Amino acid sequence: MSYEGTPGFRLAKEAHGETTIVVERDSLLEAARHLRDARGFNFLADVTSADYLGWGETDIAGYWGNVRGRDLNAPGTAGMARSAEPKEKRFAVSYHLLALRSDPARVRLQVWVDDGEPVHSVVGIWPTADWHEREVYDLMGIPVAGHPNLERILMSEDWEGHPLRKDYPIGGEPVRFSEQD
Repeated sequence: MSYEGTPGFRLAKEAHGETTIVVERDSLLEAARHLRDARGFNFLADVTSADYLGWGETDIAGYWGNVRGRDLNAPGTAGMARSAEPKEKRFAVSYHLLALRSDPARVRLQVWVDDGEPVHSVVGIWPTADWHEREVYDLMGIPVAGHPNLERILMSEDWEGHPLRKDYPIGGEPVRFSEQD
C-alpha cells in the first residue's frame, strides 16, 4: 500500500511486517487525521521515543556467522565492522497505529525532533495518546505542544532530568521512600 498521499510525507520504510511513515514535524496532525479518516487507522496502540545521541560516532560490530551458525562466545568482528547510518535529528517519536477491521493493518507514523523541539499532541485525534504523550515528556523530555495536561506521569514532580535520555547521569541517585522528606 502506498502512503505517498499522506500530508508531510517524506519516506516510507518496510521492515518486520510494519510500514514506517516518516513525516515532517509540522505536518504530524494533518498526517494523523489522514491516516485515521482516509486510511482507517482507528487505534493508537502506543507512542514511543528513542534517543540517538552519539549515533554513528563509532562503528558497529557483531559476531560473524556462516552456514554452521555463529559462536557467540568468540569475540570479534571478523572484519565486519560498519558505520551506522546517520539519523536526521536526536530524537525519533513513533506513533504505532492499527486499523482494526476485517483486514487489519499496522503502521508506524514517525517524526524526528531535536532537543527542545515540541511535537504536536494527537490527543484530539486519538484520546489514548494522553498518557503515552505524558510518558514521552516525562522520561525523554520531549515537549508536547497542545497537550491538555502535560505533567510528569511516572517520576515525581520535583525529579530533575529525564531518565531515558542517553545523557542522563547513571547511578548515584538515592533511593527515596514515602516516609522520608
